[in-house]
Amino acid sequence: MAYLDLRDGGARAMVPGVTASEAASLQVQNGHLLPVEWTIVRLAREDGLSSLREESRLGRLLRLVFGFRRAMPLASARLEALRRIAVLSWHHGYNIAPSELGRFYEAGYTTHQYETLLRHIGALRLSIKRRNRA
Repeated sequence: MAYLDLRDGGARAMVPGVTASEAASLQVQNGHLLPVEWTIVRLAREDGLSSLREESRLGRLLRLVFGFRRAMPLASARLEALRRIAVLSWHHGYNIAPSELGRFYEAGYTTHQYETLLRHIGALRLSIKRRNRA
């Protein structure tokens, strides 16, 4: 089985016999985010800052009584760290607390992945602002 990488407009064939997990490992080593991680980033745009806080008893009661929706933390600690950084980036841009960055790096992400994420979100935020002005 061969893996064909069609990202960036070019096709790079991997060595035959490379499994999907090995291909994912190569993507992580190269500083790229995986497709599931980009999905988390897109979905984080809809999450509010309140999704980052622990839910209180009163909050849980109000949610149950009035039917508020709350973004629940992800089961994977690595993906939850990505979601937290993405939510903060969507709302605050480059102004991220050092403790959140530490959590992001401890989850196994690299500085290159963080910069790629910020460039992507920054470009989308700018295009949204331009679209709203027109």
